Formats: sequence, C-alpha cells, structure tokens
Amino acid sequence: MAMKFEKKEEGRYMLDVTGYVCPHPQIYTKKALEKLNSGDILDVVFDNPSSSESITAMCDSNGNEIVDKKMEGGVFTFSIKKG
Repeated sequence: MAMKFEKKEEGRYMLDVTGYVCPHPQIYTKKALEKLNSGDILDVVFDNPSSSESITAMCDSNGNEIVDKKMEGGVFTFSIKKG
C-alpha cells in the first residue's frame, strides 16, 4: 500500500491513495495539487468514503473544481481541475 502519483498525459495526473484513511487522502491531494499548474486535472483514486467529504470541502475552500466524480466497487475517482 503506497501512495502513487504519476503524470498520465500533458496536463493530467493521477494520485492513487487507496487503502489510506483520513486525513491522508486529503493531505496527499493537497500536496499533489500544489505541484500542478492552473487548469491541470488531477484524478484522485481513493476508497475511504469519508475522504470524499473532506476532499470536496478542501477543493471548495481552495478554489479547485471537481469536474467529475465516479464510484465503482467501493473505489472513488474524483477529477479535480486546479483553479
């Protein structure tokens, strides 16, 4: 179980924090977003349901936009556009 951050293509990145519990997914998401340029997309993959609320609240307060939310088999994927 290791956090994974990688560039998928130009302007799009993936952060996998499955297996982590709060507050770690939110902290890793915040740190990953700090590395991106405005307009870049970060796909955050996680499996802790309470993290969806904290990540959403963090994006609202930091001016980042969640442009897509998926949930499949207990795994969430949020696509966050950096503001």
